[in-house]
Amino acid sequence: MKARLYEKYKNEVVPALKQKHNYQNVHQIPKFVKIVVNMGVSASLEKGAIEDAAKDLSQLTGRKPVISKSRQAIASFKLRENQPIGCRVTLRKDAMYEFFDRLVATALPRIRDFRGLSPRKFDGRGNYTFGVSDQTIFPEIELEKIKRQQGMDITIVTTAPTDAQALDLLKFMGFPFAEK
Repeated sequence: MKARLYEKYKNEVVPALKQKHNYQNVHQIPKFVKIVVNMGVSASLEKGAIEDAAKDLSQLTGRKPVISKSRQAIASFKLRENQPIGCRVTLRKDAMYEFFDRLVATALPRIRDFRGLSPRKFDGRGNYTFGVSDQTIFPEIELEKIKRQQGMDITIVTTAPTDAQALDLLKFMGFPFAEK
């Protein structure tokens, strides 16, 4: 069974985007490619910090995270080469739509004083990146078991050639943007 938001995309968002932008070909209509969730962990923290972050990330996404390692040594950051500095997960297809649904429906409204995300965080190529300062906004994380608050960066990669088209895609999918 396909994800609920994928059905919404096919039945509601595609016709709305086609009507608004007058696309001639169905392949011009923007769609999601992947969602990348990245947790950076300070290298100076205790040894279990990477494992805790990886465990939390696997609970959130349902996938095993990849441990990111440093490429070069930087003395001013007390960083050595090949030292673990974070973890990330790339979600595609059904897992991506399920995560997006949980993010929009349950996680983002749990942020204190949430008034929407800024529509100015696009990269110029139709991709949207935003940061979450605390992993406890997700209901999958048990508050008693976390040792430290950990933030994450979430990147939504689309096939939209411009930021305006990507903004329309995300708005039609129900992404909560702040109004001016």
